Amino acid sequence: MEHTYYVSCSMEQCGDLIHSAIVDGSITGELLDHYAVKGPNGLECAVMVYEKHYWRVGNRLTLTVTIDNMSAHTRVHIIGGGGGGGLIRFDWGAAESFEDVVEEALRPYAL
Repeated sequence: MEHTYYVSCSMEQCGDLIHSAIVDGSITGELLDHYAVKGPNGLECAVMVYEKHYWRVGNRLTLTVTIDNMSAHTRVHIIGGGGGGGLIRFDWGAAESFEDVVEEALRPYAL
């Protein structure tokens, strides 16, 4: 699965779409932390870490989302993790499902 997307919306709109899909679109989704940095000439980068409980793996997974405007279009990179239990990292596809939430939210703006 590709984990980097380019979209036609602004960073702010992109962040709002992702946040709404994860937090407002589920019972257990929450934003753990958000960090943004601004550079010269309007360049920006934001990192958001979300967490959500997945019943099929019986624990919470994290999703790290990085958004920047350092290329011609807004770039989004996502990394899911935390699935599985103990030494076994098999998550029954839950991390991919978490990543799919972002892909679906941004599909209308995908380039």
